[in-house]
Amino acid sequence: MRRWLALASLFIAAASVAVALPAQAAPQRVIVDTDIGDDIDDAFALALLLASPEFEVLGITADWGDTPLRARLLQRLLHDIGRSGIPIAQGTPTASQTPFTQARWAQRGPAVEGLAPAADFILDHIRRHPGEVTLIALGPLTNVAAALRRDPVAFKRLKRIVMMGGSVRRGYAKSSFHTPRPPDAEYNIAADVAAAQAVFDAGVELVVMPLDSTQIRLEETPRNALFAQGTPLTDALALLYHQWLDAYQPWSSATPTLFDVVPVAYLIDASLCPTTPLRLIVEAGGATKEVPGVANAQVCLASDAPRLIDLLMQRLRSPATAAR
Repeated sequence: MRRWLALASLFIAAASVAVALPAQAAPQRVIVDTDIGDDIDDAFALALLLASPEFEVLGITADWGDTPLRARLLQRLLHDIGRSGIPIAQGTPTASQTPFTQARWAQRGPAVEGLAPAADFILDHIRRHPGEVTLIALGPLTNVAAALRRDPVAFKRLKRIVMMGGSVRRGYAKSSFHTPRPPDAEYNIAADVAAAQAVFDAGVELVVMPLDSTQIRLEETPRNALFAQGTPLTDALALLYHQWLDAYQPWSSATPTLFDVVPVAYLIDASLCPTTPLRLIVEAGGATKEVPGVANAQVCLASDAPRLIDLLMQRLRSPATAAR
């Protein structure tokens, strides 16, 4: 009898422990709007996103410039890493003075036809999942503003927009050893000022990662460790990186700046980039100016670069990444 009582007690204790364990959070539903193919940071941001179980990727929208070629790059990337089931949508092509550095890699993929327009794709998923969709904006806000203009009511059912863009208290810097410039007209904002102004005034929850917190560099040692992994994802990154490097040399460093990785890392662990409520306006020249008044954005002014690099390395070098 005593043995049975002891076993019963152990069973009850085990059940109590099981009940006390926290439930695993459901994956975050996200849409990524990206101008992948110019700078290399979009590719690293997508790699981190696709290697992370915290996300349910509803789709990826090609933004700015040669959007058909960007869509082609995305299709090849997703095919090569075994994620072809993720839908792609295409924004309206625009004029762009920025070199498409990874064009040769994109052109080796098959042509893409019959894609949904990006604005319609974004709105469709907001309507399906009201209050649940986070829009990760990694390029000029052209597609985002197009969705806002098309259906402002549906657009406001977004959960939030988490974006890389702007320059609040610091501008571009060559390296951590140089004194940063004063705030600059950052590229993603200055490329389409009207779109940025509309999005900043939309009344949707906005989380902004400006130049102040996103100039994190992937130095040679960790970069080589990633490229040596030999997974489909890191192999694709290595090829895209070398096309970017070939296009930009000898005018820039071989060390990429991971601007667009920061919004993704924030969504995995918000402590990597704590935010401050600020009111930001977008001026005609593309400056994002901090002004008095009711906050319209949560803004990360400083990030934890060592921990962010550690997160990127852990996710992209883990055995689970190779199997995804």
